[in-house]
Amino acid sequence: MSFTQRLRRTLRTPLGIVTMFAVFVLLVVAIIGPIFWQDTADRVDTTAIGRGGSAEHWFGTDALGRDIAARMIVATRLTLELTLGAVVIGGVGGFVLGTLPTVLGPRLARLVTALVNLLIAFPTLLFVLFLAIVFGVGTHGAVLAIGIGIVPTFARLIQNLAASVAGSDYVASARILGVGRFRLIVRHILPNIAEPVALFLFQAGAGILLAFSGLSFLGLGVQPPDYDWGRLLNEQLNRVYTHPESAVGPAVAIVLTGLAFNLVGEVLSQAGGRRGLRTAADRDHRATVPAPSDDPNGTAGDGTGPAPLLEVDRLRITFPGGHVAVRDVSLSVAPGEAVGIVGESGSGKSLTALAVAGLVPYPARVTARSITFDGVDPTAGARLGTSLSMVFQDPMASLNPALTIGRQLSEVAEVHLGHNRTQAMKRAVDRLRAVRIPDPEHRSGMRPSEFSGGMRQRTMIAMGLMGEPRLVIADEPTTALDVTVQAQVLALLRDVRTKSGAAVLMISHDIAVVSQVCERVMVMYAGRVVEELPTGDLVTGTAHPYTRALIGAVPDMTTDRGLPLVTIAGRPPGPGEDTPGCPFAPRCELATDRCHTDEPALERIDAARRVACWHPVITPPEARIETE
Repeated sequence: MSFTQRLRRTLRTPLGIVTMFAVFVLLVVAIIGPIFWQDTADRVDTTAIGRGGSAEHWFGTDALGRDIAARMIVATRLTLELTLGAVVIGGVGGFVLGTLPTVLGPRLARLVTALVNLLIAFPTLLFVLFLAIVFGVGTHGAVLAIGIGIVPTFARLIQNLAASVAGSDYVASARILGVGRFRLIVRHILPNIAEPVALFLFQAGAGILLAFSGLSFLGLGVQPPDYDWGRLLNEQLNRVYTHPESAVGPAVAIVLTGLAFNLVGEVLSQAGGRRGLRTAADRDHRATVPAPSDDPNGTAGDGTGPAPLLEVDRLRITFPGGHVAVRDVSLSVAPGEAVGIVGESGSGKSLTALAVAGLVPYPARVTARSITFDGVDPTAGARLGTSLSMVFQDPMASLNPALTIGRQLSEVAEVHLGHNRTQAMKRAVDRLRAVRIPDPEHRSGMRPSEFSGGMRQRTMIAMGLMGEPRLVIADEPTTALDVTVQAQVLALLRDVRTKSGAAVLMISHDIAVVSQVCERVMVMYAGRVVEELPTGDLVTGTAHPYTRALIGAVPDMTTDRGLPLVTIAGRPPGPGEDTPGCPFAPRCELATDRCHTDEPALERIDAARRVACWHPVITPPEARIETE
């Protein structure tokens, strides 16, 4: 259900009806009050000075005989104008200051965040009073003081919300596509934080109304001959014991209007409460520096065939504290080739893929001898455009929940292909049809929440095909899908590769899934590549004990269902665990003393296979052929 539909439903509840009535009354009074009651409010009657409440003057008269009720009605417009003006100033200032860390570099982002933290630490009331003195006594000074006074609080809210959205996969996809910073904020971040922001602003309006009334009451706000409710309260306070209705009237108007602002915020909260924001993540940070190495086996490939489309040489990813998540990984992908990377959770395979796309999250640091994709270094901030597409693990997190499917796909064509909106939408519908989305014309106008998991994953593939990608990185594309939909997605990836000629780099923990799409497999363990081999050798040609254990843990049709499933004893090294020797040695049945002290290098055992093991199981080619 969309936000508009939920809002309509909320407005039909008792809370919604009361809120609409309160807003309607405020608007009517603010609009027609000065038109019909201005003369009455300004009329001086020396014969009726200081009277109490009566049928003629509901709240009595002031020191000049003017009707207090009429003045309250007339003051409604100015009070609301000042309140909304301060809300706009605080909202714009807070939005600018809050979104800056999302688009600035790390140093400037930390500087802006530190500034917000400093302003937050200063008491808001004292900050407002200080600004009121700086800007001067009067209406304009009060508006600026209160508006700027709420900027730090609003900026902190925006920072937190923007950070939670900026770490989402669909924002990462937009960055890969080269979407500009301004468009990234307006198109992808702002729509997804609009509901809590609107809620905050309306609820802050009640506090701003009270602050304005307080400044006017203290003589720092609205000055004669103008007046708002706070000014009226100040004028009548000395009569609170003789004619309390004269002072109670403005006070009640302030309280009821503040409640109306809170009611609007509550309605928005109920209407938007079912939409959740993604988990917070830090901004992406990219850096590449030379990593010295003299290992002659550091490069991937066999040196023959066409020049690699993607080539990674000695990739290393480290986190603060010295934790090395990826260690000296080298790989290459030729044009049109499909290569898989497999391994248990935490092996570093997804981080390797993110490094190729230049999306490793801050504060990780990427170093490598070289990373080259289609002639450019993606970690140095080079625009990859549509030459690289990425299919993330969770399609619901990869698609912007605030935009329709067609609008998200068409953005690629608008940004990179120069299409107008009509042309881009036509291409989006065509791409949806290509990935077998039924009734693509109708479904292009739907939102991701209205799609099934399999359809969302196919939509992600369609987004990657909006341009002409030379490489498709599929990071766990079938993890959350049932076996039937999984088979459809894998078949679709094979078709995409066949029809477009794109290379595929597939990341998965399931070695059986990778074998259905790829010709070559790289096995990672504890951040290292421990074996590389053709998929045709997976069953009988594996050399590393870890790869053999992975294959053995995959059940097939011949597996005895009466026996427990095969597992790999022990556990992989945890974050920060850096033990000497082979990282798999504690779990390996073939391990010797040397395995626990010396780490094996990744060495080539024939033209198509590499292995990092002191005791590899070498199967002769003829034996592999006979087994197959």
